[in-house]
Amino acid sequence: MKFKDLIKNILAVHGRLSQKAAKSVDMMLTARNWFIGFYIEKYERHGQDRARYGEKLMDQISKELTAGGMDRCDRRELYRYRNFFLTYPRFVETLSPLSDVPKLPGRPGSIVETVSPQLAKGKSLSAPSLPAQKLLQSLSFSHFAELIEIRDSLKRAFYELEAVKGNWSVRELKRQIGTLYFERSSLSKNKKKLSRLVQSKTESITPAQIIRDPYVFEFLGMKPKEVPGESHLEDALLDKLQDFLLELGKGFCFESRQKRIVMGGEYYFVDLVFYHRILKCHVLLELKADHFKHEHLGQLNTYVSWFKKNEMNPGDNPPLGILLCTDDVRMIAERTA
Repeated sequence: MKFKDLIKNILAVHGRLSQKAAKSVDMMLTARNWFIGFYIEKYERHGQDRARYGEKLMDQISKELTAGGMDRCDRRELYRYRNFFLTYPRFVETLSPLSDVPKLPGRPGSIVETVSPQLAKGKSLSAPSLPAQKLLQSLSFSHFAELIEIRDSLKRAFYELEAVKGNWSVRELKRQIGTLYFERSSLSKNKKKLSRLVQSKTESITPAQIIRDPYVFEFLGMKPKEVPGESHLEDALLDKLQDFLLELGKGFCFESRQKRIVMGGEYYFVDLVFYHRILKCHVLLELKADHFKHEHLGQLNTYVSWFKKNEMNPGDNPPLGILLCTDDVRMIAERTA
């Protein structure tokens, strides 16, 4: 073995095992969310005291799970997990052996047998799809969170196939859905050529992206600040927070870092949130290790609008947004009308 072969072999085994480790974590997360959906569906069908909770069931489940130390279990997420199970009941054959779930009466297979015929009455099971094992090995739960929003089973199967074939990142899947790739393919006279063109320009998923996934790092008990993103610039500012606040001027009160907000059923994170006691308004800072782009400003304006609608208290002024870019000394501030 030559020296260059040694380096090549070490890098190869590192790459393979890193990928497997990331996939293993995500597979367990997917299994957990599927079983959460299964148990909720089972309880809604056969729970002895289900009538006691009625429409407040999801709220009560969320309250109890949060008290038990579980993250991402608000009402919206619980419905998502339930929808995940209902959309992919066939995953039972693959996920059951992977998970040491509590041996409660009525195993997943029994309820899947009752759910599947109901789904078969519509379009949900009418379209060809990849084997469950292949889907679970190739896609993260964040992929499935996007796919379950697609009601047409043929359309969903199309994106499943293309995402697996191209090893798409979640961002790429969302982009292709948003640009109507399925509809464009349906109208195309040369579908293979279109597919090659699309796949040649797509973003592939990496082990690092899997671990950064908000579902994954909360599943592992990590906090947003432990997950890399625009973190080098952010950490540098926060390590010297006192000096940074003095540079900004008087009146800034630090409120939150990586403030999580929900818009359109998706989670977003505001890098830094301050409250200015003199101006009486929130000040949002977005940090970009990049040159100025208009989409950065659009993102910040969206956050500012959300804060204006959801976080303003009586007597507050409209929030301000400040965008900091690494290669531009100017600070760009936008104020909502």
